[in-house]
Amino acid sequence: MSHYVYVPIGSAQHLLVLAMDPLSGALAIQHEVPLGKSPHAMCADFARNNVYIGLRQGEVYTIAAYAIDRQTGGLTPLGEVAVEGMPCYMATDCTGKFLLAAYYSAGLATVHAIGADGALQEPAVCRYETETYAHFIATDPTNRYAFVPHVESANAIYQFDFDQTTGQLTANKHTAILACGAGEGPRHLVFHPTMDLVYADNEQGSSVTVYRFDSGQGTLAGVQTVSTLPAEGCEGNSNAQIHIHPSGKSLYVSNRGHDSIAMFAIDAETGLLTSLGQQPGEEVPRAFAIDPDGDFLYSGADASNFLRTFSIGEDGRLEPQGASFDLGGTAGWVYPLVLA
Repeated sequence: MSHYVYVPIGSAQHLLVLAMDPLSGALAIQHEVPLGKSPHAMCADFARNNVYIGLRQGEVYTIAAYAIDRQTGGLTPLGEVAVEGMPCYMATDCTGKFLLAAYYSAGLATVHAIGADGALQEPAVCRYETETYAHFIATDPTNRYAFVPHVESANAIYQFDFDQTTGQLTANKHTAILACGAGEGPRHLVFHPTMDLVYADNEQGSSVTVYRFDSGQGTLAGVQTVSTLPAEGCEGNSNAQIHIHPSGKSLYVSNRGHDSIAMFAIDAETGLLTSLGQQPGEEVPRAFAIDPDGDFLYSGADASNFLRTFSIGEDGRLEPQGASFDLGGTAGWVYPLVLA
């Protein structure tokens, strides 16, 4: 098994493929993939055969597809499709047949079919206007529903039925738009691996909300909200990304302003959260990720060119490992993969 961390660097218009030592977490540059445009969000399909990267050149926006060389981690271009803005989040559905994307400024969601070779097909099979500040999109583990949280004044989670045969999104017939608590601003979601629970980090609220997921109706209902900050708070803080440990035992959120990674233990019976404190990170941490084995967390930053490595303890707490890795530019995304 080979371990890699993929990091798009907007200022350099390339993507770094970092070889990862699975024992120490140490990183080394394996490839520099030229993109010719500024990258941001990226994702891989469930089979880890292809990656998809949002690109911008002036006011021209595309999503590019690349095939993964499973021996070296390298990337081979498969082509690009034009889109209406820079996607702030992308994910494939559980079948790997469709790529879903959310657009913050354009206020919409799109679905593109994925060809047998991994390339994206034009035009989009679905284009759904929500409202400005759409920040995330993904299907649930059953692949029957999809969710698009919105930050800022929108402050809501759009809930959809998803047709995995056609790629169509339709408003959930039970609750199409879930209004969130005042000042929360739900940004990203993660699903618990074994329980019908969803966790959302709230950008404006500097908090995490636990939602009960009704897998019969495809709807969410809030059950707990916990701050990502210490008791004294932090003026001007905002949350960025949220990730759950593969074991389902711990949860992490990046704090921009407090400049830390908030750590939470997940109750094995209820799925509710208990704060484990905050681990200091780089300046203005945003993009981060957990390696698929669950041993290390890698955190980039918007005001630093460095990627910081943390080991993940049995109790879910983070410990810094060695010196931060100089990326030569800020990390647009952090995406670890294990390839056979």
